[in-house]
Amino acid sequence: MEFKANEGKELAIDIEGTKWLRIPVRTHVVMRDDDLFTDVVDKYTKDIRRQGDIIFCSEKIVAITQGRSYPIDEIKPSWLAKFLVKFVYKSPHGIGLGSPYTMQLALEDVGVPRILLGCVAAAVTKPFGVRGAFYKVCGKKAYAIDGPCDYTLPPYNKYAKKAPLNPDRVAREMKNKLGDEFVVLDANDLNVDILGKSSKSLDEKFLKALFKDNPLGQSAQQTPIAIVRKA
Repeated sequence: MEFKANEGKELAIDIEGTKWLRIPVRTHVVMRDDDLFTDVVDKYTKDIRRQGDIIFCSEKIVAITQGRSYPIDEIKPSWLAKFLVKFVYKSPHGIGLGSPYTMQLALEDVGVPRILLGCVAAAVTKPFGVRGAFYKVCGKKAYAIDGPCDYTLPPYNKYAKKAPLNPDRVAREMKNKLGDEFVVLDANDLNVDILGKSSKSLDEKFLKALFKDNPLGQSAQQTPIAIVRKA
């Protein structure tokens, strides 16, 4: 079987002298009612995966199937969310917490005290040219929150989502069903975060290196899953 990389991406990557394939797996547009295993991962990988593969899954579809993605017209930002969002750096690579809708989800999911502590940390360190203090305080759960962007595949260009619940547990459960190691990741063109992995023995530095060039893409590719194996 011949595999193709997404446009502008490479199928293989060299890590310390070993080539690894990152096979993108195209799916339907995943919705809240889909079962992550039956309707998505197993359905689209069963004819491709082999023993020894590592299955990587975008945290976004994990969150969607957990019911943690919401139309923005269902989210009611508080006065605090509207106030805090004024101080958020607007990145060209994603909306992050730069919307009152996503900020509201962060206040709900991470908690008001921790979000405020993160804001204080950011304010104190910013004059010294230090960035990222907010997310160091608030953690991966805050970083994984995302909202509507023009390049996002409909209908999610009008949705905002929280981070997935218990991604390590999800990864372990998927490994038990699939027989292969499973990783839940949050990747974009700037950063890679490993939110969940099926075995502690999986090296996080290695997992991040595999996806440092974001081979799954961020928009119309419809490839939220990748199968990784030695070339």
